[in-house]
Amino acid sequence: MSPATPPEIFDRRRRLAMRQRGAHRKGAGHFLWEVLADDLNDRLNCTTRQFERALILGPLAEQSGSILSGKAVESVSLPFTEEDRLGVDPGSFDLIISAGTLDSINDLPGAMVQIRRALRPDGLFLGVLFGAGTLASLKRAMMLADGNRATAHVHPQIELRTAADLLARAGFTMQVADKLETEVFYRDWRTLIADLRDAGIGNSLAGPRPFLGRAYAERLDAAWSSLQNADGKVPERFEFLHLSGWAPSPDQPKPAARGSGQVSLAAIFDKSDKNLRP
Repeated sequence: MSPATPPEIFDRRRRLAMRQRGAHRKGAGHFLWEVLADDLNDRLNCTTRQFERALILGPLAEQSGSILSGKAVESVSLPFTEEDRLGVDPGSFDLIISAGTLDSINDLPGAMVQIRRALRPDGLFLGVLFGAGTLASLKRAMMLADGNRATAHVHPQIELRTAADLLARAGFTMQVADKLETEVFYRDWRTLIADLRDAGIGNSLAGPRPFLGRAYAERLDAAWSSLQNADGKVPERFEFLHLSGWAPSPDQPKPAARGSGQVSLAAIFDKSDKNLRP
């Protein structure tokens, strides 16, 4: 591995196996993708643009129809593609949507650059990834169950500000990054794990899995019970980071040149201050 090559933090085969398994399971875990599909549809409908060719990456490829709702003439779905090994021709699409997988990419900056290059000028990228606040309760319960032995159960997750910086770094214009949170209540941690498996997500970190011991499940039961509310349930949070950006184009609106403003903000604030005085 050369110094310029990002480390392989995630096991690509393990990641693919989880996603393929999730695609064949029909449990309640797909509610995560339904939430994202509805939200992406709302965001897409906020644009007046009619797209010619769209690319949907990740598990939401199965819901491309409900996401696009006629906003694209043609669509291509790639549910199991690795975004940092995209392998599509430059300028092939004017809309690319990637949801639910970007947080487990080995080379996330490189993936963002490849997505931007795959867009035509003035093409739109919409991305969603799990943020750093996701699965806070499960992390806490596992830490309690681990005791003095720290074990990586959930892979590192990204903060909103860092995700926003990636858009600019990849060369997108008119970047927007925001956060959507949803809370689900679980009586048993096993139901939460089943939901994650149904969605095809989980710990895909590279390296061997340590043996947790026969008593680990009992310790996790006790830790989970300590977090339960008066109804006997534990609130679990899913944090979605929404990213949007446009491929550069000469026709896009440009920000005004620095110093070209005709009104002084200092003067405005001075007037406001005077109006507030008794």
